[in-house]
Amino acid sequence: MKICIFGAGAIGGYMAAKLALAGADVSVVARGPHLAAIQNRGLTLIENDVAVTVPVRATASAAELGPQDYVIVTLKAHSVPSVVPAMQPLIGPHTTIVSGVNGVPWWYFHKLGGPLEGTRLTSIDPNNAQWDGFGPDRVLGCVVYPAAEVSEPGTIRHIEGNRFSLGEPDGSKSARALALSAALAAAGLKAPVRPKLRDEIWVKLWGNLSFNPISALTHATLDVLCTDPGTRSVARHMMQEAQTIAEKLGVSFPIDVERRIDGGAAVGAHRTSMLQDLDAGRPMEIDALVGSVQELGRLTATPTPTIDTVLALISLRAKVAG
Repeated sequence: MKICIFGAGAIGGYMAAKLALAGADVSVVARGPHLAAIQNRGLTLIENDVAVTVPVRATASAAELGPQDYVIVTLKAHSVPSVVPAMQPLIGPHTTIVSGVNGVPWWYFHKLGGPLEGTRLTSIDPNNAQWDGFGPDRVLGCVVYPAAEVSEPGTIRHIEGNRFSLGEPDGSKSARALALSAALAAAGLKAPVRPKLRDEIWVKLWGNLSFNPISALTHATLDVLCTDPGTRSVARHMMQEAQTIAEKLGVSFPIDVERRIDGGAAVGAHRTSMLQDLDAGRPMEIDALVGSVQELGRLTATPTPTIDTVLALISLRAKVAG
C-alpha cells in the first residue's frame, strides 16, 4: 500500500511519522525549509516528550512519486484547489483521495441523496477544481482530531489526540476505507470507519465556525470567548443557525449547543488556528469554516443573520491584514 501525504505540515507530518515508524510505504509532498530538513535529517516526531527521527521520502514534486493507493490531503482548505493540477501524477486508476481538511468538504453532496444530490459548493471549490480534478468517486472523508505543531523545520510536536475518523460519502464500510483504517491502526492511530461521517463533520465544524472567527476578531483564547457572556451569546447564535441547516440536511447532533461551548471552554487558553494564522500573516480558513455554512444556509433557505455578520467582519479583517 503506497500512501502519499500532500501537505506534510503539523497534522500531515504527524501522520507521516507514525506511518513511517510502523514501516508503511509513505511519502510526503512538502516545501521550503521543512522539506529540506526532512530530506536532510529525516522527520522527527516529539511525542510524550520523546523525540524519534525516521527517514521519510519527501519531495516538492508529485511527479517524482508516481501513482499512489491513497493520497491524504492535509492542506488548509483554501490551498487545495490551486494545487489540484500538481497532484495529478499521484492519481492512478485506483487512487483514493482522503480529504483531511477542516470545514464543509467539497464533496458534501456526493451520494447524500435528496434534492441537493451532486450540488457543488462554490465557496470551497471555486471553478469545480476538486470535483473535476479529483472526481468525487475517488474521495474518502476524514475528520481530523489530533493537535500538533511544527516546532522547527523537520520536527513535529504532538500535542494531543490520535483519531482520524474515516467515512465513505455513501456511508458504506468499503474495502478501501477498512484497509486504510487498518494501516492507520497499525501505526498506533485511531481510525474508525463511520457510517455517518457528516455528523462528525458538523460537530467539529460547530466549534470552528464560531470559535475561530470570534477568536481572530477579539484575540481572545477559547476559555475567555466561551465564558464571556457577550461572545458566548454570539457563538451560541451562530451554532444554532448552523444546527438548523445541518438538521435540514439529515444530520443528528449527539450533544447540545451549551455542552459544545462548554467543551470549548474546557480546552483552556488555546489560540484558535484562525487567530494563529492572522498573527502569522497567513490566509485564514474563512470560506471553509464560515462562508461554506452561509452557502449551505442559502441552499436550504435558512436565515443566517449572525453568521452573515461575523463573516462580513472577519472577511474585512482579512482584507485589512493584507
